[in-house]
Amino acid sequence: MSTVLEIPEVVTMQDPRSQYAGTPSSIEIQSAPATQQAMTEKPDCGEGSYKGSGRLAGRKALLTGADSGIGRAAAIAFAREGADVAICYLPEEQADAEEVAGYIREAGRKAVLLPGDVSHEGFCQRLVADAIDQLGGLDILVNNAGRMGKTAGILETSTERFDTLMKTNLYSMFWITKAAVAHMKPGASIINTTSVQGYDPSPGVFDYAMTKAAIANFTKGLSEPLMEKQGIRINAVAPGPIWTPLQEADGDKDKLKKLGQNTPYKRPGQPVELAPVYVLLASQEGSYITGEIYGVTGGMGIA
Repeated sequence: MSTVLEIPEVVTMQDPRSQYAGTPSSIEIQSAPATQQAMTEKPDCGEGSYKGSGRLAGRKALLTGADSGIGRAAAIAFAREGADVAICYLPEEQADAEEVAGYIREAGRKAVLLPGDVSHEGFCQRLVADAIDQLGGLDILVNNAGRMGKTAGILETSTERFDTLMKTNLYSMFWITKAAVAHMKPGASIINTTSVQGYDPSPGVFDYAMTKAAIANFTKGLSEPLMEKQGIRINAVAPGPIWTPLQEADGDKDKLKKLGQNTPYKRPGQPVELAPVYVLLASQEGSYITGEIYGVTGGMGIA
């Protein structure tokens, strides 16, 4: 007797332009940090579609900014690929984080919740120590936490905003990576989240775009010494216009109504569409990949 296997929609051959909905029609600008639960039209993070195949069996992963959006999609995918997962998020995002933990546990993997603010060095150091203690080691690090928001221009950009962006998007990556590499073994993987904004900055987020350019540079600059001295790979993913809570956090409603319209797809991407790239870079299948920036931009490019 033969069994008919259901093919997930995400892997069924189809027109990618219409695979997901177009630009959301219901947009609610939220104060940062925005949450996924508060969104009227929620992103697809693979909750019902991502199917694993054991590519990360036995691995131990720490992801920052993993309560929603891209980090959430990566965390769910990692668990379904066999990894135990620790996620970091702001205390205000606890409800979203609990949902992610539920998906991780449904996959039969250990979920570790580590709330806190990565803009503080002390917390970043404790974060890595607690993740290693509760997971029993660390094989995969994803630096994904970030802030964005809009600004009218340099004259309207306060030192407070600039400082917060630098500490959240850049300093945290430096602090967490520095703390983690001392405990990571050969074969481990670090994945940073940069952006198409790092290559083609929009005026309204020029300071955010600057941090994303620095993340790409940080990734490339560390790739050679980390591989030569420790056998650790480090890469980055550069998303294009992706529908996540970050878009609604202190965003521009008029601009969000056009999100993704500047791509050949004429729609924004969904977080689940990035998950396979994070899995590849985390897995042993990506063994000869380091110092690379993987663009998932809907055709906008990163050159």
